[in-house]
Amino acid sequence: MAGDLPAFERLVRAYQGPVYRFLRNLLGDASLAEDVAQETFIRAFERRASFRFDAAWSTWVFQIARNAGLDAVRARSRRLRLVDRARPPQPRTDPTARVELDQALASLSAKLREAVLVVEVLGLSYREAGDVLNVPEGTVKSRVFQARKQLLAWMSSEEAVDDA
Repeated sequence: MAGDLPAFERLVRAYQGPVYRFLRNLLGDASLAEDVAQETFIRAFERRASFRFDAAWSTWVFQIARNAGLDAVRARSRRLRLVDRARPPQPRTDPTARVELDQALASLSAKLREAVLVVEVLGLSYREAGDVLNVPEGTVKSRVFQARKQLLAWMSSEEAVDDA
């Protein structure tokens, strides 16, 4: 904990295999697991002063590995969303689909409509949407949930009318 590099190296050597295996199973990607395992030990060294000795070092390092793994999953998800947004839009072959979507959105209250549009169409995170809409993040989550629920109900009722 005092920054003794040879001592820290011994800890890394003792735990690098188990941490890597844990991350490989958590992430499902061997290459990403290698990178995150390295990040885990960098974080552990940088934050060694926060280790309180009230749990085993292995527990602490696996907690760091888990958090680093979750961060990697979130980052990968953000990258994939950016790639999806960068793709050109597919041409619309069914003009009635746009009309139906407009009608479904019009069935929502203004607050629900703006929340679902900011999150689903603009692709903002709930936190960013909260900043845009000037409401707490939890309110955005609730509104988007309610909007999705109402849109699904609206679409189900339209399908029932079409089947009749």
